[in-house]
This record gives sequence, structure tokens and C-alpha cells, in this order.
Amino acid sequence: MFGLIKTWRELSTRGIMGINRRNADYVLKYNKRRLYPVVDDKILTKIRAIEAGINVPEMYGVISTEKEISKLDSILAGRNDFVIKPAMGAGGDGILVVADRFEDRFKTVSGKIISHEEIEYQISSILTGLYSLGGARDRALIEYRVTPDPLFKSISYEGVPDIRIIVLMGYPIMAMLRLPTRQSGGKANLHQGAIGVGVDLATGLTLQGTWLNNIINKHPDTSNLVAGVQLPNWDGFMKLSAGCYELCGLGYIGVDMVLDQEKGPLILELNARPGLNIQIANNAGLTLRAHTVEKHIAELKKKGISQSPDERVRFSQQHFTSTPPSNN
Repeated sequence: MFGLIKTWRELSTRGIMGINRRNADYVLKYNKRRLYPVVDDKILTKIRAIEAGINVPEMYGVISTEKEISKLDSILAGRNDFVIKPAMGAGGDGILVVADRFEDRFKTVSGKIISHEEIEYQISSILTGLYSLGGARDRALIEYRVTPDPLFKSISYEGVPDIRIIVLMGYPIMAMLRLPTRQSGGKANLHQGAIGVGVDLATGLTLQGTWLNNIINKHPDTSNLVAGVQLPNWDGFMKLSAGCYELCGLGYIGVDMVLDQEKGPLILELNARPGLNIQIANNAGLTLRAHTVEKHIAELKKKGISQSPDERVRFSQQHFTSTPPSNN
């Protein structure tokens, strides 16, 4: 018992945020329930982003009912690669990524050959709510397939690596690069076996990695170092994440983004209940950083000042920088 108390005190001193504190002090406090549909529904998020001029993967079409599955041929006409995903899915479940056509069939990113009928069946499963939050009926979103920047080929395994930035009231407070592995099936989902790598907010340099809650230095499939990698266009990622506060109105969110080799930084989705493993990857606690932002906002409020996304990014980069390890 005393050992547990000591551990809890040590974690608290370091500012490590637990799920109860996250829910009570941040999710419930800063995220109004009526705004949840904006982030829980990927289609609504995408429409809002497009209207705001924020870069997202192009939307090819939406299928809302079984009858509309007949539109699939026209939506896919002339397209060799695409992604089909549930609008209200979570954890990467239900996502189908097609990389090419093979005669009258399709080839997934893993090389599996599937038929048109199998794609229709996947869409039908999405519509029934098989992958949605709470099992409610859902819609299928068909969109542009992201081609990862060549930088990631040496430190990732198939799939599309993504970047998550935790944002409090428009201020980025912590970032993580998520790298697919063989175990995760090429998906950038930590719970399925992807790697989380901390990222220095000031520079975009990667820090240590975490895999299945263990600290690692190398990717288990490529054996390449995951620390000390400079992420391109880092300021672009920071500004995109900071601007999502105005986009959705939620005060505590996780912003998931990707780096396309042609289109640059793109927003994939927003999360109103971002996970906490990002702290392991950064070897730092969210609580202390959150308190710094809250204190700053309170001081600005007294002076009647509000900051732009660019100003919020500068504040975060000044206060939440880290010293990444060297590869030498």
C-alpha cells in the first residue's frame, strides 16, 4: 500500500495526468457535450475543415444507406486507390485502404486482392453500426488515400504514420508521432501495437519511443532508430492543430494529422477524449503543461487579451520545448 502511495505521489509530482483527472478537469470542463458530434463524426469534421480552409484528405463521396451503395461505381470511377472508413468509428476499426486495382478487383495496402462485392459488404457493415461509437447506425466515408512522406519509409512499417498533438484551449501542449508496425497490421493505433514517439514541440525532432507501454529506441520491424528524426513542415503541423480550437469549439482535443508527400500536412480527425500514452513517449506529464496554459489564459483574460493561433503556437514552443537525444 505504501509503495502504491509513493508511486502515486511521484507521478503527481511529475505532472502525470491520469484518466480521472483528464475526464474531470479537462474533458468535462472544456468540452461541451453539444459539440461532440463535430469531432465524433469524421464527415462533419471534414466539412467544417473544408469550409474553414483547413487542409484535409479530399472527400470522394458518402454512402448513408444500403440503397446508396449503388453509387459506389460512380464514386470510384477513374480511381485506383482510396480509403473507406466509418464516419463515427474509433481506434482504426472498419477502415479499408485500397492501394490499386487488379483487373476487375482491388488490391489493399497489405497486398490482399478483394472483390467489388467484398467492398460493398464492408460498407454495409459500416452502415449497420458495427464499428461506430455506441453501435449506432453510421455512414461510410470514401476519401483520398494519403501517401506518406518518403521520410517515414525507414522508420515505419507499411500503413500511414500520423502525428497527434494535444491542444488545450488552442495551445498545443504535447505531440507524438505514431508509427505502424507489423503487429498493428500497418495501422497507427497504439492499442493495436503501433509505436508512439514523443516529438519536441519547438523543433519537431522526435524523442524516445514507446511500444506496448515499454520504452524503445528502435522500430521492431525496421531496426532503425526512431529518435532524433526531424519531421518536415513542423510549424505547419503546429499551426493546423492550434487552429482546430476555432474549428470545433472544444477546449481539450487530440488533433490527428498526416504528412502527404504531395499535399503536405493534412488533418485526419479530432478526438475529444485523447489517450494518455503520449506522456510515456515524451517522458513528461500533461498536467504541468496544462496548468501553465491555464495560468497564461487567466493572465491574458485580466488584460482583455486573446491570442491568435500563431501566437498560441509561439507560446507553446517557448514553454514546452524538450532536448531530444542524439543518435551518435
